[in-house]
Amino acid sequence: MRDWQCQTHVKHYCRYHVVFVPKYRKKALFGTLRREIGAIFRDLCRQKGIELVEGYGMRDHILMLLMIPPKFSVSNTVGFLKGKSAIQIFRKYKHVQRNFTGRHFWARGYCVSTVGVDEQMIRECIKNQEVEERRQEQIQLAGL
Repeated sequence: MRDWQCQTHVKHYCRYHVVFVPKYRKKALFGTLRREIGAIFRDLCRQKGIELVEGYGMRDHILMLLMIPPKFSVSNTVGFLKGKSAIQIFRKYKHVQRNFTGRHFWARGYCVSTVGVDEQMIRECIKNQEVEERRQEQIQLAGL
């Protein structure tokens, strides 16, 4: 069963598969940094109210499955995660800074894909919408 999230006026299941890489695709995520980068992202997600469902750090890229509430855009969320994590990485790991110019740790772009309800289920829901609406009307009429 899906874990739907509820907010004041919305019930959502917004999951996104996000991948981003260090600048110049350098193999910069190794050793202590690779072990601790998960904690950095978990802390940032907790601050923003985003659920980090799953994540994995390779030497040259980060893979994450995020549940982002509809009140946040995906681009702003990824920008927040990349920007704040870069600041924390440069503060904590001074040796990383010499391989990168300025305060730019992550490459500019990212890859995102939605992970949602299966397409066949949506097609069935659309096809059966009229039948379901008639059924609801009949229930209301019988109740009056």
